[in-house]
Order: sequence, then structure tokens, then C-alpha cells
Amino acid sequence: MSTLTTLTPTPGSRTRSKSIARGRGCGRGGTNGRGMNGQNSRTGAKRYPTFEGGQTPLFRRTPKRRGFTAYAPEEFVIVNLDTLQKLADAGVTTIDYAVLYERRIIREKGKLLKVLGRGTLTAKVEVTADAVSAGARTTIEKAGGTVTVA
Repeated sequence: MSTLTTLTPTPGSRTRSKSIARGRGCGRGGTNGRGMNGQNSRTGAKRYPTFEGGQTPLFRRTPKRRGFTAYAPEEFVIVNLDTLQKLADAGVTTIDYAVLYERRIIREKGKLLKVLGRGTLTAKVEVTADAVSAGARTTIEKAGGTVTVA
């Protein structure tokens, strides 16, 4: 039985690498396996990873992104009318960000709330949101509810 102190590699599995540039007797003297001429045969020949042999590199050939990127874009959390109807069926009459977060419908904090018009709404609810689509507003008001844009 072997222990960690007596472990040895399998015979023949570990071979020493051939020494380089130690004269003709080592088998890799002279040009050291680099070939006769060219950039790779020279000492100090360093090329960066994106080097393509002198042709225009890929990152310079591809078009760059243009346009405007907002520094602090407004990110909305979207809630549809069918979700509001489920809350109304559960007995909730006033719906805002805090209620949606408490009921784990919204899981992100610090974003804005937007109500969109997918689904139907028949219950009378009071909705407070940062943005409401026109279709959602008319549907909520037809059902007898109110919309407050904060």
C-alpha cells in the first residue's frame, strides 16, 4: 500500500525536456530550433496577441459603435393588467411599488414601475406608478379605478 510520502510517477511518464542552445552537442544548438531567418528567429521578437502578420488587425477593420449611450438610463420594471387583476382578486385595492415588492411580483429595488396593458382588468383599483401606457390607463379608468403617475 502506498502513502503520500511514497508516491512516485509511473516509469516513463516523466521525460526531461531537451536542453536548448547549449552548443551543437545538445541537438538544438546553433539556431536553437528557431529556423534560419525571420522575425521569430531574432532575439527580443515579441508580438502582441492580436498581431496578424502586418495586415490590418480585426479590431481596426470592424466598425466601431457610434451613437449615444445614456449615462444613467431609466430602467423600468414592467407590470401588466393581468397581474393587477390577480392582486385585485386577492383583495388588494391600492397597488404601488411597495405592495408589488412585498408580494414578490417585483424583485428589483431602485427601478421605476411601468404599467402596460396586456390582459384585462375588471376590478376597481388605485394604481400608483412611475409610468403608465395609454391603453392601460384607459382600461383602469373604465373599470372605475384611478391612476396616479408619481
